[in-house]
Amino acid sequence: ANEGESPCKRGSHHHNLFFSTNIHQSIAEADIIFVSVNTPTKMFGQGAGRAADLQYWEKTARDILTHARQPEVVVVEKSTLPVRTAQAMARILDSGDSKTHFEVVSNPEFLAEGTAIQDLENPDRVLIGGRESEEGSRAAETVAKLYAHWVPEERILLTNVWSSELAKLVANAMLAQRISSINSISALCEKTEADIGQIAKAIGMDSRIGPKFLQTSIGFGGSCFRKDILHLAYLCEYYGLPEVSDYWESVVRINEWQTERFFQNILKQQFNTLAGKTVAILGFAFKADTGDTRDSPAIPLCQKLLEEKARVRIHDPKALENAREDLRGMQGDVEFVEDPYQACKGAHSIALVTQWQEYRELDFQRIHDEMVKPAFMFDGRNHLDPQSLHQIGFNVFPLGKKPLLHL
Repeated sequence: ANEGESPCKRGSHHHNLFFSTNIHQSIAEADIIFVSVNTPTKMFGQGAGRAADLQYWEKTARDILTHARQPEVVVVEKSTLPVRTAQAMARILDSGDSKTHFEVVSNPEFLAEGTAIQDLENPDRVLIGGRESEEGSRAAETVAKLYAHWVPEERILLTNVWSSELAKLVANAMLAQRISSINSISALCEKTEADIGQIAKAIGMDSRIGPKFLQTSIGFGGSCFRKDILHLAYLCEYYGLPEVSDYWESVVRINEWQTERFFQNILKQQFNTLAGKTVAILGFAFKADTGDTRDSPAIPLCQKLLEEKARVRIHDPKALENAREDLRGMQGDVEFVEDPYQACKGAHSIALVTQWQEYRELDFQRIHDEMVKPAFMFDGRNHLDPQSLHQIGFNVFPLGKKPLLHL
């Protein structure tokens, strides 16, 4: 699609984009430093499983202090960080005898996997937060001028640094909240024979709500949503707001419950036994158009299926290598296959986990003919046409809709 050339390199018309592993030299030459290091969830000590692990961020701050050489340097936080982190960074940068004057600016990224270049070139907004001082305002304006070359002025939002830091966490939390909200209603729809697709369309037409992130699913995944919500919840708890912390943690609990509910339905509909039965997993990435499997709902789903002694056969057009790593060490019969037809051949049931476009184009008559009967389809994304599948002969279980059965 890009003729073997990186889209980043192609956009560098003036040959001003360089790559280097010499961090110290790069710091010494820089007037503006963007800090984009990983901030994973802390897995040890106080706050384990919830707080942000800032050890890589702190090491970077100390490297900047040691090696910066320009008289004035703007340090830009790109990583998703707990609010007030800029204050801690400023304390580190001001702790030495460096002749450099540092200003810390928050400029969180709002890129989505699979559309990162498009999101950078045409952002909804660019958020820049600086200290409420003359120096802080000047530093924020310096960063704003970088974006002004291609981003309209009305899309560049200047705030104080604390608002910018917190806005990133809140943005991800609000998006995940919408997913958990619609997923919770999908469970009610299945009890009442309401249709979650019709409900999502009805409420999405309300201009106050809008249609985005109202697609029910097996659950959200990826490297950000769960991590950032738990960081936000821990932050609320730290500041003495347990009710607020509980509220945001409930978004994660609903997400985990939705995946569990999907698994329980697979087990229940197949007569409460999966031992020796083959379950084909279509899709392992946490969403389509990426090979990223971090926190994918496919991971706990496959783990539960293997615990029930099912034979698990996995297909994904981009994520098989990551899937192998994610399931390494799990006990049970699991196979990774390159061909979706091979994944489904001889299977008792299919669980569609990722909404890859190519799955809509499969020959499901052929697939049904080669499956054990009765054949079950569990659509974890409401990605396929349930009526067509039912006419072929599948027992179809979409989310938030009445199942279509052959009795």
